[in-house]
Amino acid sequence: MAEQILEGSQPVDLSKHPSGIVPTLQNIVSTVNLDCKLDLKAIALQARNAEYNPKRFAAVIMRIREPKTTALIFASGKMVSILFFYARIIQKLGFPAKFKDFKIQNIVGSCDAKFPIRLEGLSYSHGAFCSYEPELFPGLIYRMKQPKIVLLIFVSGKIVITGAKVSFAMAFSIPPSFQVRDETYTAFENIYPVLTEFRKNQQCRSSSPVGVNDKEYVEVQTFGACFS
Repeated sequence: MAEQILEGSQPVDLSKHPSGIVPTLQNIVSTVNLDCKLDLKAIALQARNAEYNPKRFAAVIMRIREPKTTALIFASGKMVSILFFYARIIQKLGFPAKFKDFKIQNIVGSCDAKFPIRLEGLSYSHGAFCSYEPELFPGLIYRMKQPKIVLLIFVSGKIVITGAKVSFAMAFSIPPSFQVRDETYTAFENIYPVLTEFRKNQQCRSSSPVGVNDKEYVEVQTFGACFS
């Protein structure tokens, strides 16, 4: 039996996560064409958990509590979401919705290495894979070749992982399929030994603009696709 440690209140299987850290999937966004025109007012009136204010936004915002997800539904039949449940809801409301041109647009994971990182040194030693321009963006962008993943690494030790690829079938597994998570997990385990080489002394941490970087970190958990 693999040794386990606790990260927070959850056990961690060290055979799968040697670092003892398990990245969390934060956001999965996809687009699909329902191949029919939609009456957004009718949808908002008939569907539960649906909001429509055309003066503010030209789409119905529909939410499902379990699993907790949100969809943006446009009159053209275009939809931004992750689950086919929303297409089924539209069908039940009387629209001939299909499921065409499904595409995963972005998958974002995140984790904390739990120590500050010397981004300048990392950028210098791994220049072939890194982009680091702190005057433009406080995170280091690391483009991993295998798996083909982009990691946004912050001086605080916070990391955003984006770019995992999935198939149609994987996208509809609840929870997200093992392959989706494995790409994200593998990318972090690959980069973790590198990060330890550029670990900052703890006494240096207070001199780093950690608060600013953490704010950026929270924002790119949603907009990680910009870097992939």
